[in-house]
Amino acid sequence: MMCLMVGLLAHLKAKIVSLLFPLLLLPRSKSLQPQGIAFASLANNDKESETHETFSPLKTLPIDSVCDNRFNQIQIELEKSRSLHQATLESTADGILVVDNEGQITGFNQKFVQMWGISEALLTSGSDREALKAALSQLEDPKDYVATIRKLCALPSSQVYDAITFKDGRIFERYSQPQYVGGKIVGRVWSFRDITAQKTAEAKIRHQSLHDLLTDLPNRVLFNELLVLALKQASENEEKLAVCFLDLDRFKTINDTLGHAVGDHLLKSVTQRLTQCLREGDIIARWGGDEFTILLPKIRDVKDAINIQERILAALNPTFDIQGHQLHVSASIGTALYPLHGDDAETLIKHADAALNRAKSQGRNKYQFYNSGITTQTTELFILENSLYYALEKEEFSVYYQPQVNITTGKITKMEALLRWEHSGLGAISPTKFIPLAEETGQIIPIGEWVLRTACIQTKYWQKALAIPSLSVAVNLSARQFQQPNLVDMVQQILIETELAPECLELEITEGIAMQNMNLTKDILNDLHRMGVSISIDDFGTGYCSLAYLKNFPIHTLKIDKSFVRDLATNTHDAAITTAIIALAHGLNMNVVAEGVETEEQRRLLQILDCKFMQGFLFSSAISAEDATKLLRKYKRRKVNNQPFLVA
Repeated sequence: MMCLMVGLLAHLKAKIVSLLFPLLLLPRSKSLQPQGIAFASLANNDKESETHETFSPLKTLPIDSVCDNRFNQIQIELEKSRSLHQATLESTADGILVVDNEGQITGFNQKFVQMWGISEALLTSGSDREALKAALSQLEDPKDYVATIRKLCALPSSQVYDAITFKDGRIFERYSQPQYVGGKIVGRVWSFRDITAQKTAEAKIRHQSLHDLLTDLPNRVLFNELLVLALKQASENEEKLAVCFLDLDRFKTINDTLGHAVGDHLLKSVTQRLTQCLREGDIIARWGGDEFTILLPKIRDVKDAINIQERILAALNPTFDIQGHQLHVSASIGTALYPLHGDDAETLIKHADAALNRAKSQGRNKYQFYNSGITTQTTELFILENSLYYALEKEEFSVYYQPQVNITTGKITKMEALLRWEHSGLGAISPTKFIPLAEETGQIIPIGEWVLRTACIQTKYWQKALAIPSLSVAVNLSARQFQQPNLVDMVQQILIETELAPECLELEITEGIAMQNMNLTKDILNDLHRMGVSISIDDFGTGYCSLAYLKNFPIHTLKIDKSFVRDLATNTHDAAITTAIIALAHGLNMNVVAEGVETEEQRRLLQILDCKFMQGFLFSSAISAEDATKLLRKYKRRKVNNQPFLVA
């Protein structure tokens, strides 16, 4: 900048001289001309001295005065111009540094001093090499800076416009151009602007566009990019990799019941556990909602993928303590391998998703590798999902009933309502296929309400038509149904509409449902209990049930899962578990029902263990309402214990 001012002053000086010189001569000429006339008209040599005396003051004083005034005016204008340029230079947001052709510092502003943190004393000391060292010591890449200076020395007419990064994270925009005076390069002007805030904002926007805002994991866009790069590397190095699709089981129920704040907190906690299960270099992304994708590069064989998936499932087993709620969460995982199951990103993700659906249909909380047969099953699931939305309207659903028998009295005490689906095109669909699908899509809510109303209507009909006023009905509640805020009101309304006494209705829930949110479970069960509705725990012994909490729930019945009954006669462990469950139920003043009783030997052993209530194929399979009516009529004529095999 100083060189710039010097050049300006030199230019102004030359201009001033060219303009001032004629002006200085003009008064002299004008003053000389009148005196010459006077001098000639007198023609008197004696008065020559007087004429000179008269001329002398005109020659010096007026001309010098004009010159002084002109010079003072020019000085004032130059000072104003210099002051204006200096003020402009100091008020700019940029740090300015001026050097000559030898690299010597010839000028700078205070902003440069502040930005670089180099003392003004050092900049004006003439120790330019030390000043340069002080500057370079702050930079992340000083060698690049030096290379730029050398390039400019070799090409002095060139310009530079780029950015430099400091070790402390600051980023300066750098601009440099040569300084010209009289058409010649006399030095170089450097301009620096702090753009750290701008670059930080840009980096934040870029990060947010590629990452999930809740978990800060890569999103699907970034995951796809990273997968493409990993596939390219795997192809070049002849390596294997795995793509996993992970879905949290029944997360939507928690989110809908406890709210998004609890759901978001749970997702963060799950993310932490998942991340801890991965190797260095593995990538996990949030695909959306409760779905995650995982990239496992450089695996040696399928065992590496298996080990990681088993670690993940094990890591999710412990309870999550979220805002006072004890939550249990499991996951289903589908995995596709490169190059076995596909050689491009789209195919691998598609096949991993198909494997995930297979894992979910097989009961969840497990992992499944892709195979070609899954594609056909995925197509069938797609058809079933679309058909579910119209099955109720088309009256494709029906309720079947399986009796519960008191083997001591021989009475059928209860009918369990079981949903069946006769698809118009695919025929009978197994409940193990469509119930999880209905749960996932939310169709279980209207379907479940229809089942409850239908079962209550049918039971009330049996009570009146067959004169069995004590007959009751058991209806299963899914996890999603149980978490509905209007569940208690809905049950009460149906009982009023059907005129079925609350004491004749039993609602069945699994251990997993009961343990998802124990505080909420307790509140709902207490409301139902006060209404007079009975509660039973289905498949007892197969879930997460905590006996410490079981005693605080208003439970009326425990149902022994058929997996324990099946090998009761041959497996001592099953016999021990069954004995313990029966003793537990009696100790808590609960009824106990054995499910899946198929042989007379099983019935006899259960009776010895003091289990009075049973259901299973030994007595009857699940049958239509019409056949169940026939069975109940037959019961009126002949007790069950005299004729145990009642096949409708």
